[in-house]
Amino acid sequence: MDIRIGRNGTWYHEGTPIRRESLVKLFAGALTRAADGDFWLVTPAERARIQVEDAPFVAIDCDAEGVGRQRRLVFRTNVGDRVVAGSGHPIRVERRGATGEPAPYVLVRDGLEALIARPAYYRLVDLGVEEERDGRRVFGVWSDGCFFCLGDPAADA
Repeated sequence: MDIRIGRNGTWYHEGTPIRRESLVKLFAGALTRAADGDFWLVTPAERARIQVEDAPFVAIDCDAEGVGRQRRLVFRTNVGDRVVAGSGHPIRVERRGATGEPAPYVLVRDGLEALIARPAYYRLVDLGVEEERDGRRVFGVWSDGCFFCLGDPAADA
């Protein structure tokens, strides 16, 4: 099956974007990730490997409920999932390429992550605080009782 999910969250079939939102949501619900990292669409009738350029979903929005360590960060994905960042849905940030550009993700379910879109990431940065962790200062956010590191203030200066 020639299905691919682009870095921006667009689903393609045979190179053509899938425009029907209901079909994308149906496929998203059947998406799984194998232990080897491959992505599969699994239905009662068939199982097909698909290509994913980055993450299968995009966290397009982030709302903050509460303040400080009691804050809850609620992400909404491009396929309609709502996820509260916390111990079961951690946030992680990779640094990419020579520029060290951040690539932030939140776990949606069963090894399937959402790339956090730039506007939602900027919202996280606005909510960020510096904390002492393992003897060093780090910058991050609190959600559902968990602290998630977004970066090292000394290294990012």
